[in-house]
Amino acid sequence: MTLFSEINGLPVVTLGEATQIGVVKSLTIDAGAGVVSRLRIARARGRKETSLAWDVLHAVGPDALLVRSETVLDDALPPTAPPHHEALGARVLTESGDERGTVRDIAFDPATGRIEEIRTTSGGFPGELLSGLGDYALVVRTG
Repeated sequence: MTLFSEINGLPVVTLGEATQIGVVKSLTIDAGAGVVSRLRIARARGRKETSLAWDVLHAVGPDALLVRSETVLDDALPPTAPPHHEALGARVLTESGDERGTVRDIAFDPATGRIEEIRTTSGGFPGELLSGLGDYALVVRTG
């Protein structure tokens, strides 16, 4: 299990050339599938922020995230990509509207991107209870 707080700000580096292509800025979560679908990457030297699909990662390590080459970066998001909403700091609501704190961190499987736990100011929720994420809140099932 890996926490977003552990990879936030880590460099994203190409495998062969060891070229840093940016740093991890945030996660895009596909709430319906319960996975991290994309990484948001802040590019070096004032270049535009971009993203990469989770499945193109070669490895997630304690000091860097590895990709095979810089060609995996997307300048434009594919139309099927879920919209990006910031999860950290988002209000947590149940499907019935009860407030359950705010998101402090997200635990995920580094190999698959599967959300394992949503850590909040009021405790934690298993990833399988994730129901939705929007501009207003992260929603969990009361399961």
